[in-house]
Parts: sequence; C-alpha cells; structure tokens
Amino acid sequence: MYHGIHNNLYYMVMKSFFIGNKEIKLPIIQGGMGVGISLSGLASSVANEGGIGVISCAGLGLLYKQSPRDYLKDCIWGLKEEIRKAREKTKGIIGVNIMVALSNFSDMVKTAIAEKVDVIFAGAGLPLDLPSYLTDESNTSLVPIVSSSRAARILCDKWKTNYNYLPDGIVVEGPKAGGHLGFKKEQINDSHYALEEIIPEVVSVAKSYSEEKNIPVIAAGGISTGEDISRFMSLGATAVQMGSIFVPTEECDASDEFKQTYINSSEKDMMIIESPVGMPGRAIDGEFIRKVNSGSEKPKSCPFHCIKTCDYQKSPYCIIKALYNAAKGNMKKGYAFAGTNAYLSEKIRSVKEVIEILKAEYQLSKYDVLE
Repeated sequence: MYHGIHNNLYYMVMKSFFIGNKEIKLPIIQGGMGVGISLSGLASSVANEGGIGVISCAGLGLLYKQSPRDYLKDCIWGLKEEIRKAREKTKGIIGVNIMVALSNFSDMVKTAIAEKVDVIFAGAGLPLDLPSYLTDESNTSLVPIVSSSRAARILCDKWKTNYNYLPDGIVVEGPKAGGHLGFKKEQINDSHYALEEIIPEVVSVAKSYSEEKNIPVIAAGGISTGEDISRFMSLGATAVQMGSIFVPTEECDASDEFKQTYINSSEKDMMIIESPVGMPGRAIDGEFIRKVNSGSEKPKSCPFHCIKTCDYQKSPYCIIKALYNAAKGNMKKGYAFAGTNAYLSEKIRSVKEVIEILKAEYQLSKYDVLE
C-alpha cells in the first residue's frame, strides 16, 4: 500500500455513481461477510466515508439469542437490530447481503425491505424471484451477485419477463474472492474464468438493456489496492466490492483474534475448501480445517437448518457454528474465510485510513478509466 500522500487532494478523484435513485459518492461497496464479520459497526463506518456499508444476514440468529430460542425468529430480530444500529451511526447508504442458499432467504428479504434498507445484495445462488418481494411503497434497490455473463443474462431476462424489473446493479464476483465461490474447483485458477475476462462480458450484457435502465457493473473478488480499482474500471466496471481489506480494521465487527488471523497469514495459507453450502470456498488454513480434513468435525445433529442445501448427515462440519466460533475468536473451533490477497494485511487500521490509502493508490495508477 502507498502511504505517503495526503488524501485531501483525492476526494474528487473516484467518481460517484447511482444505484437506483441513490447516489453513491465513493464507488466502493464493502462486501457482506458472515457470520458476524460485517455488521452495523463496519457497515456504518464505510457508509460514513461515502461508500456502501453492508450488513451480512448470515447467522444473525446466533448473535441475537432470545428466550425461548427460535433461530429463524432470532434472525429476523437480529437483522432489524443491526439495521437500526447502523442507522444510528450513519446517514450514508446501508445494504444487506442475503445468501440465496439461506433457508430463511425470504424472511430476510421481507425484513430488509420492511426496514427500508437501501440495497439488497443477493448471491450464493441466483435470486430469480427477488423482485417479487418489493411493495409499491418500497425504495430498496436490488443487486444480484453473479459469476458469469450467462448468469447475468438469465437473471435480467427472468426479472424483465416475470416482474418487468431490471437489476439496479450487478456485482460480478470472480474466483479470487473470499468465502463461497460460484465456480467449479477446476475453474478457479483457469484464466478463462478470471474476473478480468468476465467483467467486459457482463458490461456488454448490462449495456444491452441501456435503453430501459442504466445497470452499473460492480467488480468483486481479490480487489485489494487502488490500482486494482482503476484497472477494473478501465475494463468497464462502475464500482468495486471489497471485503477482506476491511477485516483488519478497528471498526470491523469480528474479534481481534479473527483479525489477527488475517495479519498473521501468508500466501501459502490461502486455500480452497469444501463447504456444506455445496460450493468451494476460499479460507485461511488452520487447526479447524485440518480437523475437518481428518473427518473429526462431522455434526451429530442440525439445530439451525440455516442452509437449504446442507444435509448434516453428509456434511463435513457445521458451517454456521464454525463461522460463529471464528468471529468470536475461537479459531480452534472455526476458520476465517478470506480473499486471495488477504495475507497482504499488515496491521489494524481505521476504515478511514484504508480508504484514504486506496484513493492515493488510485490516483497514482496508470489505467485510463472508462467514461
């Protein structure tokens, strides 16, 4: 990272853009990270810098336990509370990330819309029915997360045909992302599936609807510097989504132990694992993953039914417990999802400092950003 330039020179360098009728001053979206990594603390801090702060819906019922325990009802209460807390801390743009694979996907979408959240980001599956949840009064923008131009085309056509609605933006997540990846294992290191290849293809799909709607394309996955931001904008992206870079920050909602896992990691620690969700995932190697590989973490029951596709009898471990444990700092009983460049983390910084550095790097970059 470049440290030596005073940021005041750069406030106007990165261009604002619109998602629906909402102007985003800084073209950076903070990726939704669960369980308990990006909540109201991190989301409000990024929103205060002009970007979109994103609350992850995954596992909120573990973080908000009521009596008597009811995981699915606790998730609804938890989402309402996190949106409320974020609103108390910022007047900026707040989004929520809702995995399509969640068994309570529809409850989370309905709750987010009822609470008037600014944007819903939906991935880990194609959210083909997402516009059906909108009401006449709602002003929530809908942004699907895809991994290919084919998925973008299918989704746009389905939404247009069934709901006369087109996405308010499309996040394109490449194979260098952290967490769940929309690629087969053999595609992850295949250059044909690189984000640099996919972005222009999805931009082309978005432009084919330009007479009806301007659909910004947002690049995601492995983006870790201002130069990366400039490079993907030169390929036609309007904005970027960044997750891992915001984990080692003061405002990130994870435990210090979780953040230190990033700082203490090296390139060789970044690995692809099998997830009970049914997708490959990128995580930081550690004791828990080695136990999973030895077969000693198989769940005996499933108290949460959090993922539609998960069969605990065939699952190598309980993902929601593992991610919850890690977020709380118990790295022996969990692991950290992370993007491919997460090992570049040097120390804990403020969100403001991270964004100032990105702006400085962006200004120094050699790429010509498309108008």
